Amino acid sequence: MISHNAMAGLLEDLPPMRVAERLGRLRDHLDEAGVGVLLVTTSSNVRYLTGFTGSAGTLWVDGVRAVLVTDGRYKDQAPDQVEAVGADVEVIVSGRESSSPLRLLSAEVDEIGLEADSIAWAEQRRLADLLEVKVLATEGLVEGLREVKDEGEVARIAAAAVVADGALASVGPTFEVGAVEGEVAAALDHAMRLGGASDRAFETIVASGPNSALPHARPGQRSLEDGDLVVCDFGAVFDGYRSDMTRSMRVGGTGAGLEAEMLAAVLEAQAAGLAIVADGVAVAEVDAACRAVLAEAGLASAFTHGTGHGVGLDVHERPGLSSAATGSLRTGQVVTVEPGVYVAGLGGVRWEDTVLVTDDGHRLLTGSPKEL
Repeated sequence: MISHNAMAGLLEDLPPMRVAERLGRLRDHLDEAGVGVLLVTTSSNVRYLTGFTGSAGTLWVDGVRAVLVTDGRYKDQAPDQVEAVGADVEVIVSGRESSSPLRLLSAEVDEIGLEADSIAWAEQRRLADLLEVKVLATEGLVEGLREVKDEGEVARIAAAAVVADGALASVGPTFEVGAVEGEVAAALDHAMRLGGASDRAFETIVASGPNSALPHARPGQRSLEDGDLVVCDFGAVFDGYRSDMTRSMRVGGTGAGLEAEMLAAVLEAQAAGLAIVADGVAVAEVDAACRAVLAEAGLASAFTHGTGHGVGLDVHERPGLSSAATGSLRTGQVVTVEPGVYVAGLGGVRWEDTVLVTDDGHRLLTGSPKEL
């Protein structure tokens, strides 16, 4: 496992992210959407545009000005982080007794765009009343920018994947008879921290036996038994960016029977999906490639979710890879390919990797072995 100090050194050597360019690209999108002002309230979107990592930040963006409004807890952190990434953003610290900076900013506008995907109806009404403006629902204006990663973003996702790979290599030998799901999950989380992660990317899944038939099972007190299928889905966070990987196994070895068939068929399905990942390929085609293999194996009805999703500051981002998804893959996107099958009362299997889309194919960012 890579040491925490080594990962800290790696951060210093990673290529910088082009944060300063992002506001200009967002303004182009605002013009195309006919939105004069956007109020950015989603924390990961605020971070993407400003570098600010605090929990209280609202970003005002219009055609010429960007203003980050935060509170006194971040009076030093916010300007330091904005300056560090070179973002052209003014920081205003709002005090309890002062007038709302947002109200002052809105004094000369009639309408403001809000992020409809992440802001509750009650908050929309509160802002409309506070700012005395018409609020407009917008969708995906910042998320669309985030789909294609720059070199610095890819490097951070790759570093998170390295941490997760190291954690699995360390903890993997404990996947044996008698091991407790929750204890194995906790060991993985701890190993990722020791390896340099700032956090886990999401709640780690270690699900065994019948529990593994639940795609998003939560690890509990069940002990692994001989012959169990085990699904392990986890990831690390490195400098804000996440990895996502799933490995499946059978306690005591692959063996025979339906469990062995499931392990092999899903691995083949994932390979078929990965084989066609490249710039310009329709996202639905990747999903179809995985499903075709599982249909041939008689397992089509056991594949109950989409094939993948984007990964970045959030573990689930655009684009989605499913039969209903539209659009095509683009160079610089980072996505997962993760077919799975689940049989109630028996167990489940899922294989997942995080990959970078390239002009002529893809590059695996997660590297843990996939052995039957």
